[in-house]
Order: sequence, then structure tokens, then C-alpha cells
Amino acid sequence: MKLTQPVTVTEIARIIGGKVLGNPNHIVSGFNEIHRVEPGDLTFVDVEKYFKKSLNSRATTILLNQEVEIPEGKALILSNDPFRDYNLLTEYFQPRSSLDIYNEPILGENTHIGKNVVFGNNVSVGSNVEIGHNTIIGNNVVIGSETLIYGNVTIYDNCQIGSNCCIQSGAVIGGEAFYYKKRPYGRDKMLTKGRVILEDWVEIGANTTIDRGVSADTIIGEYTKIDNLVQIGHDTVVGKRCIIAAQVGIAGVSNIGDDVTLWGQVGIPSNIYIGNGAVVMAKSGVLASLEGGKTYLGVPAKEFKKSWREIACIEKLPELIKKIDP
Repeated sequence: MKLTQPVTVTEIARIIGGKVLGNPNHIVSGFNEIHRVEPGDLTFVDVEKYFKKSLNSRATTILLNQEVEIPEGKALILSNDPFRDYNLLTEYFQPRSSLDIYNEPILGENTHIGKNVVFGNNVSVGSNVEIGHNTIIGNNVVIGSETLIYGNVTIYDNCQIGSNCCIQSGAVIGGEAFYYKKRPYGRDKMLTKGRVILEDWVEIGANTTIDRGVSADTIIGEYTKIDNLVQIGHDTVVGKRCIIAAQVGIAGVSNIGDDVTLWGQVGIPSNIYIGNGAVVMAKSGVLASLEGGKTYLGVPAKEFKKSWREIACIEKLPELIKKIDP
């Protein structure tokens, strides 16, 4: 989440009632959760075991709940609840839009719009686009030329859809991140301020859902094809020319390389990297990052031949047990 105009850490601290540690004129140009930070970003940390990771990250401003030594070139802001105050800051600089906003979009040539299509503010639609009945398109959405969007699709605020894309019925592009902090009374939600970016020639199947990034972008690379009933979590980056079959679930903050194939019902948790050209066979559970250029199978997913040999050995167990204990 980049700010339209950078601000000082002193201004940030004033908004949340925090204390600046370091240069009071240090500049903040954006906000990002730790996994996607860049220079100029403010990130937060509230668990001591992650302090080192945050302080050594590319983020140049850290919101935290303990006084520590200030790294060179960085500033710190002391808060008694960094999670709460990070939410407060992102909402302050990018408040959620009301759900009842509707307006006229900017339409390119030869664009066809179905009945009961609702557009938010500042929507731009390219030429030769078709949008089916009962579709909802939020604020600040950009849709490239030659794109086909079937009926009953929902595209949330700030998303970008490339050219020559196809989004089938029931898909939800840009839903809120599934990200919560456990509290004694329940769980607090991390506010979602990022985007979904579909690059050119991407296809999205029916009833597939792709969540926005928390503060950055969820990205689907060009020429990637996604089947029906797929879930892709917040801040995940899917590379170019990937094939993702039905009922695959990818958690947030994962990185899928180029030319990866994920067959049906593959499950991938957060913070996983899958290398270029990897193939993961159906129903596999990926519990650790995978090298590219190999085929994987099983739970946990292992190289195909190794996993297949293990399956063959398990099938022989009853016979082997009889020989040992007749």
C-alpha cells in the first residue's frame, strides 16, 4: 500500500499516539505486512521472536511494542498494540469505501454491458470488453481490452484486470484476506488494503476466489489458467503460464513460479515457494517449499518416484506382516 504523499514518522506517531525512536523527520512512503515490504515501507511486529526478522527486513520504519536498538537508516515507532495501530493507520490513509457507491464507468469502444451491472467510482473499461448480467465492479477498478467477464462476477475495489482475460460466472476477485490475530476475547481482523492484479491472457474459472493482498498485491501472471472452485489467498504471487486445476487451495503469502502445474485438490499452506516448472499431482499436500522442474505426489508432497515407491511398499505391508507373524 503506497501513500499518495509520503509523511514523516512524527505524523504517523501522532495519529496513533505512539513514540518515535530515531530521526523524527524520517519518511514513510507506504505500509506493508512483513512478507512483502520494500524500502520506504512501515511494517509492524508484536512478537519478540520476529523482531530480528522485521528489523533486518527491507522495511525502513518498524512499528513495535518494545524499545530496541535502532538499525542504521531506520526509525522505530513504539506502540502498546502494533497490530491494532497498523490497522488504524491503513484505515486512516485508505478508508474503506461505502458499499452503496455506484457511478458511470469510462468505457472503451465496442464494449457490451449486460443488465443490472453495477460500477463503483473511477472504473475504466477497455475496448471490446463484454460484461455479463448482474456483475458488480468496485471502485478504482481497471479492466483491459478484449476481456470477457461472465454474469454474476464480483470484482472488489482497486483490482486490475488485464487484456484478453476471461472470468467465468460466480468468481470473486479481491475478497478480504483471511488474516486474524488471536485475542483473549476472540480474534481481530487484519484490514485488507491491497489489490488483485490479473495480468494479460489470464483465465479464471467459475466460483473461483482470489483474495486481495493485506497491504500489497495478489498477482496472477500472464497466460495463467485457473480452473473452477480454486481459492488463492492474500499476497500470493502466481507466475506466468501456470495451470491450476479445480479445488486447489493456496494460502496467503505463497509464491508459485512460472510454468507450474497444480492438479486437482492440491493444498498449499502459507509461506511456500514452488519453483519454475514444478508439477504437483492431484490431492497432494505441500508442506515445504519445492524445487522447480520436478514432479511431486503425496502428503507430504515428495518427488513422484519416491512417493510412488512408498505407496507400493505400504500395499505390500499385510503380506510382509504375515511372513513375520504367521
